[in-house]
Amino acid sequence: MQYKKKESKYKSLKIKEYENFRIYQTERIGSKQRSSIFATTISRLQVYYTNLRGFHWNIKGHNFFVLHSQFEKMYDDTAEKVDEIAERILMLGGTPANKFSDYLKVANVNEVDKVSNGDEALNNILQSISYLIGEERKILSIASQAGDEVTVSMMSDYLKEQEKLVWMLVAYNSK
Repeated sequence: MQYKKKESKYKSLKIKEYENFRIYQTERIGSKQRSSIFATTISRLQVYYTNLRGFHWNIKGHNFFVLHSQFEKMYDDTAEKVDEIAERILMLGGTPANKFSDYLKVANVNEVDKVSNGDEALNNILQSISYLIGEERKILSIASQAGDEVTVSMMSDYLKEQEKLVWMLVAYNSK
């Protein structure tokens, strides 16, 4: 019977330690700045994700098989990133946005509709990724200054993947 009580105290201690960690992280990064950074990041990625879905559904032409498959990989990867960022927001004590109307207000990534031409889709993707890379570098800098190694690592990984994707898309689209 005593063992169960000690186990219970131990669990409570761990929860308290976790709450202290969250408070520490919130104070280091600043809740207002953090919320703004991550809210706009999710917004950008959600609009970009929706555009990729549209390209996947509507693509036509001689590169259909290649692009259709690639767009699916890209939107799956983007959906995973959105989830990771939302979970990071929660870990830092924030609440991720989930309304598309809110995303459109701050995303600065334009919605596109009914794009079926491969070159047009690729150009849009390259523009979007270039913008995302610029914004993620800002996040990387802010997180680095705040000592937020987890966010730094996350953004570094995203940048590495996106820079490689840009290189591959440019090579694919070269004449």
